[in-house]
Amino acid sequence: MGQGEYSTKRDGWKQLDYEARLKIEALSKAGIKKTAIGKQLGYSERTIRREMKRGITQQVDTEYRFYEIYSADIGQDKHNTMATAKGCQVKLGNDYVFAGTVSALIKAGRSPYGALEIMRQKGGYKTDVCFKTLYNYIEKGYIPGVTQKDLPERGRGRKRGYRPVRAALNNTKGRSISERGEETNGRKSFGHWEFDTVVGRKGTRAALLVLSERLTRQEKILPMKEKTQEEVKRLLNGIEREYGTKRFKAVFKTITADNGSEFLGTEAIEKSVNGKGKRTTVYYCHPYSAWERGTNENINKMIRRFIPKGKDIGNYTAEEIQTIEDFINSTPRKVLEGYPSNTLYQQYTASLKQPVRPRTI
Repeated sequence: MGQGEYSTKRDGWKQLDYEARLKIEALSKAGIKKTAIGKQLGYSERTIRREMKRGITQQVDTEYRFYEIYSADIGQDKHNTMATAKGCQVKLGNDYVFAGTVSALIKAGRSPYGALEIMRQKGGYKTDVCFKTLYNYIEKGYIPGVTQKDLPERGRGRKRGYRPVRAALNNTKGRSISERGEETNGRKSFGHWEFDTVVGRKGTRAALLVLSERLTRQEKILPMKEKTQEEVKRLLNGIEREYGTKRFKAVFKTITADNGSEFLGTEAIEKSVNGKGKRTTVYYCHPYSAWERGTNENINKMIRRFIPKGKDIGNYTAEEIQTIEDFINSTPRKVLEGYPSNTLYQQYTASLKQPVRPRTI
């Protein structure tokens, strides 16, 4: 057969994909010949014949006689396997230990970047790839049992549109984020936190108070009996008692919160539990400007991987919430050059000699 029949396909040549393989399977089951399948799909007979040989599988009929058919799934699996040994995929090759460990870590909730950093720290793997290459491996199906649906962002990037900021009409007395210093805005110094709450199923009262340190990304996640100013005050008082007032002031220099009703008790948040002056300074974001608390927003996504929306937070024990906090603080972060927040937080608090007692809030 002349090559001219397929000149249009060769001008824009591309490999068979899974959709094309499904069509080949359907047409072959209908008894269509290989030449006709090639013409219909725009591939040469040679390409169709080679593909059908690759995806051949045996079946048995009702009289227990074996016969061969083409399977799109088998053809795609073999294509993926062979692709790992070509070009840039040579790094993965047959390193099943590497692929299996990556798969297990991602299934346990780690991001691809975090999984790679943990494996590098542990050592002993033949394969060494960057996180972008690992994302490509996952997209192409080279990591067993892992798809983009298993990733923290589900493989979907999203940019929010710009909204002009405006004043909070329900918080005219609060200190605006516009008054916050440049060191805090630029994440240049330690001790500046963002506050937020994570709520549970509609109609339930329990929630989480989430505290995020802007420089080290250290997290504190505290269970709230209910989403009220009194509960926020109770939890902060508990932290101050654990840390001691002097240490609390050094660690919690400023707090940036949204304009939710639970955070509007400025005096209660700022006033020291011992009644001797201020313990911190509170700033409030502009309405509908969650990007002004970007650390909170990112961490809340991580929390939702463990406590999905629609769940009653009151059903989670303090130990389970502590496990989530520990997981987040021990995760290697790209924004921290591969370090977990625990490492940096301990460096900045090492000079504060007074030890923090176990949580008793």
